[in-house]
Amino acid sequence: MKKTLSVFCVLIVALATFGCAKKAEPVAAPVAVEPYKVAFIYIGVPGDLGWTHEHDVGRLQIEAAFGDKVKTAYMENVPEGPDATRVIRQYAQDGYDMIIATSFGYMDPMVEVAAEFPKVKFIHCSGYKTSDNMSTYFGRIYQARYLAGIVAGKMTKTNIIGYPGAFPIPEVVRGINAFTLGARSVNPKVQVRVVWTNTWYDPVKEREAAVALLDAGADIITQHRVEERGARAAASDPAAAQMVLKEFGHGSNL
Repeated sequence: MKKTLSVFCVLIVALATFGCAKKAEPVAAPVAVEPYKVAFIYIGVPGDLGWTHEHDVGRLQIEAAFGDKVKTAYMENVPEGPDATRVIRQYAQDGYDMIIATSFGYMDPMVEVAAEFPKVKFIHCSGYKTSDNMSTYFGRIYQARYLAGIVAGKMTKTNIIGYPGAFPIPEVVRGINAFTLGARSVNPKVQVRVVWTNTWYDPVKEREAAVALLDAGADIITQHRVEERGARAAASDPAAAQMVLKEFGHGSNL
């Protein structure tokens, strides 16, 4: 009897230890991990040598750093407004994990789409509206503007500096103010003359604005636009061929 109880106890312990264990299953083949998908919305083209170019350099660096763990895509020349809403929404519907909108005017379209796709991360450049799944990014570019103004204030011979600006929005206005304060800190006689192009990317309008400022006596051109080549194109204009011109860039090195 004692022996039977001993065997019974062993069986109970064995059942408690092994009987409830899951049946061994064959090892499954590794499951391929889907790459993290990031989409960029561009106001211009990567070949603008300016704002969009630098964003695209960043996109390519993401691919180089993370390899097949990430997949990126971009749409260029997306107008601000309804077209931006459509493009942002399409990327969200296509399963992208993160969408980066690189222009101020994409703010409201992104707010609208972010509310529809709470699991997608939305990132907007230079705006001020956020939500649980939407954030913003921007640098303190006005600080560099101030320093550029100091250099320009020392360099100008005519005391007139031309400043083609895209739109009179906060990021552009504070850049103009910072540049002017920097220039006047070393040269109180400096005048900074602004021409609004009302576009982020239009080489023809940008060239016309630069030529108009040169005609007004500017010997230095700076700017806040997507494209960097307006002043250089203006310098090749016959009317400006004899003028001494120096240009300060914005989005990338000139």
